[in-house]
Amino acid sequence: MKAGIVGLPNVGKSTVFNCLSDAKAQSANYPFCTIEPNIGMVNVPDPRLDTLARLVNPARVVPATVEIVDIAGLVKGASKGEGLGNKFLANIRETDAILHVLRCFEDPNITHTMGHVDPMRDKEIIDTELQLKDLETVEKRLERVAKQAKAGDKNARAEAETLRAVKAHLEKGLSVRHMSLDEDLFSAYIKPLQLLTAKPVLYVCNVDEASLRAGGNEHTRRIEAIAKDEGAQVLILDARTEADIAELETYEERQMFLEDLGLDEPGISKLIRKAYTLLDLQTFFTAGPKEVRAWTIRRGATAPEAAGVIHTDFQKGFIRAEVISYDDYVQYGSEAKAREAGRLRIEGKDYVVQDGDVMHFRFNV
Repeated sequence: MKAGIVGLPNVGKSTVFNCLSDAKAQSANYPFCTIEPNIGMVNVPDPRLDTLARLVNPARVVPATVEIVDIAGLVKGASKGEGLGNKFLANIRETDAILHVLRCFEDPNITHTMGHVDPMRDKEIIDTELQLKDLETVEKRLERVAKQAKAGDKNARAEAETLRAVKAHLEKGLSVRHMSLDEDLFSAYIKPLQLLTAKPVLYVCNVDEASLRAGGNEHTRRIEAIAKDEGAQVLILDARTEADIAELETYEERQMFLEDLGLDEPGISKLIRKAYTLLDLQTFFTAGPKEVRAWTIRRGATAPEAAGVIHTDFQKGFIRAEVISYDDYVQYGSEAKAREAGRLRIEGKDYVVQDGDVMHFRFNV
C-alpha cells in the first residue's frame, strides 16, 4: 500500500517528500524538476511503540513503515498528454491514496506555473485532469461491455449500468470517491479500473511560517471549507520549516525549535500518520526481549492474516493468537502481569485484530 504526493509544479511536493524520507529528491525552482517518481519507505511515528520499548527494554525496536511516492508535477491538459501527461497519470494509478499538496503561500522568488497563487484553482485543475482521464477509462470499458450486454450477458448488463452511472457522475465534474455506489457493484466493476478519482485524498496546505503560527490563512480556510463538503481531511504545514527541523541533529534542538513555533510535534509526523490512516492501515505489536515491533495490516484483518504479515508459515499453520490490548499492557506493565490479571485473551481464526493489539501467535506447520 502506498500514497502518492501530487500537485502542480513548484508547490513544495519534493520538499515535503525529502522531509518524509532520506531519499533526498531533487527540489528546485522550475517545473518538472521531478520526472521519475521518487519512492521512500517512511517510518510511522507511534508513541505507543516507544512506551512498549521502555517497558520491555528489547535489543531492538522496529517501527511500522508506509511507502510514499513523489510524483512529477501535473499541468493543465495532462489528460491529453501535456507536460508529462500520461506518465504522471500512470504513476498516480499505481498508488492507493493521494496526498495533494497545494501552495498556500506567496513568494515572488518561487515561480508559479499559473502566474499567481490560487490553491482553489490549482485543486480544480488537478481534479479536472484526473476526472477526464477517468472518463476516458470508463468510456473505453463501457464500449466493450455494452456489446456483451446487448448479446444478453446479465453480468455485462449490470456492469454497463454501473459504468453509465459513473460516467454521468464524472461528466458533472465530480470525483468517483464522492459517489454513492453499492459496495458490491463498486468492488466488482469499478475497483478493477483503478480510477484516479476513486482514491482517497488528503489536502496538504503548504504555508509560510507566519501562517503556520496563525493556524492557517485565507487560502487554507477556502481549502478547508471545500474539503469539509467532500468529506476529506486537510493538514497545514510549512515545508521550509519542516526542512529546517529535519536538518537539526538532536532531539533537544528539534524540541526547542518546535516550542518556539508553538507546535507539539513536526507537521511531517502528522502527515505520515494521516497517510497511514488514509490507506486504511492499522498497527499491531509484538513485544519480547529480542524485539519490540510495530506491524502494518489493513483495517479489518483477521488474526491469521496478521500472523501472515510476520511469516507465511504463521498464517498457514495458525492455531491461535494470544492478545493483550495496548492499554492493558501499559496498565499492568508486562505480559506476565497482564496474564496474571486475566487480561490476556486467546483468540481464534475469526478474530478481527484491533489497532494496538499486542500479539503472540501459536502455529504448527
